[in-house]
Amino acid sequence: MNKRIIADIFNQMADFVEKGEYTKKIKVGITTLGSEHGSSEMILGAEMAQSKFSDVEVLLIGDRGSSNLKSYEAKTLEECHQIMERLLDEGELDACVTMHYNFPLGVATVGRVVTPAKGKELLIATTTGTAAFDRIEAMVRNAIYGNIVARALGIERPTIGILNVDGSRQVERILKQLKEKGYDLNFAISSRQDGGVIMRGNDILSASCDVMVTDTLTGNIIVKLLSAYTTGGDYEALGYGYGPGIGENCKKLILILSRASGSPVAANAIKFAAELIKGRLFEIVLKEFEAAKKAGFEEIIKDMRDKEAPKKQTDAKIPEKKPVTEEIYGIDILELEDMVKLLWVKGIYAESGMGCTGPVILVNKEDYQKALEIVNKTK
Repeated sequence: MNKRIIADIFNQMADFVEKGEYTKKIKVGITTLGSEHGSSEMILGAEMAQSKFSDVEVLLIGDRGSSNLKSYEAKTLEECHQIMERLLDEGELDACVTMHYNFPLGVATVGRVVTPAKGKELLIATTTGTAAFDRIEAMVRNAIYGNIVARALGIERPTIGILNVDGSRQVERILKQLKEKGYDLNFAISSRQDGGVIMRGNDILSASCDVMVTDTLTGNIIVKLLSAYTTGGDYEALGYGYGPGIGENCKKLILILSRASGSPVAANAIKFAAELIKGRLFEIVLKEFEAAKKAGFEEIIKDMRDKEAPKKQTDAKIPEKKPVTEEIYGIDILELEDMVKLLWVKGIYAESGMGCTGPVILVNKEDYQKALEIVNKTK
């Protein structure tokens, strides 16, 4: 029996003596490297969270500074992510907060902000990551992801609004089809005079809905604006960050911060993570996707894909898989799928991702230069 297990047992015994019941603290990690404000800002956020939330144990990954919090040393953000993933896989962490993390296709983050008009919280679905290559499919999935997070936070029937961006009317039609076939969606009504589920900018400020559905890049901008409008933009002081990565097959709870996020946002992100663990997030993921599929989600998406198929390059054979550590930036989200398939045609294994600066193509180090040349010639 190792020292950590022994310590956990003694802590639980102490809780039993004090409260009459056994409790287990939720373990949330935070990576401290990569911030524009230095590792001290992330460490301060971790210590703020630890002092406020007695049911959470906060662990540092990276630079620990002079903190007394338990820590795992790492020299680079990439090393932080490797340690983070291992600790999550081994159950040493229940969740982790980090930045500049590339989720696989199908996973996108649901942000959480506090709106200025009424001080009401609003979930933004989504803010980083790529739920799907196709814009409409991605936004439909974003609505489900937002529904999941809201329910994990204890909102039994969250109201769903769709931001008035390209494709919003198509998304509305598909979501209404799902609702008619039995998937539980509770549509919001815009605060503007003409009402409806399509939300305007005013509705963001007043939080006319619990979940605002939008494309990822627009969602990312909304979080940045509402997090940093009081500071001039270089320091995100408000809200909970860019939120947890949600996807049908996502098994790790990883929440995202920006490099501009300050200590108050880091502390709130840790709280956000703990609330999702308490709310049994992954049980809700399974339940919601089961309900959506029962309502014909996969058939509706397949029908939409079939209509788009003639426009897409579908005959690319995927090369042998390789570890992908290098990132190619400057790719438009609408070109991302075709760029990845182009590299497959050229014999280069590649994956898509979404970083803080937008879409990226991920390739193996030995293929990076050749892939970069191909992408640059095509753009």
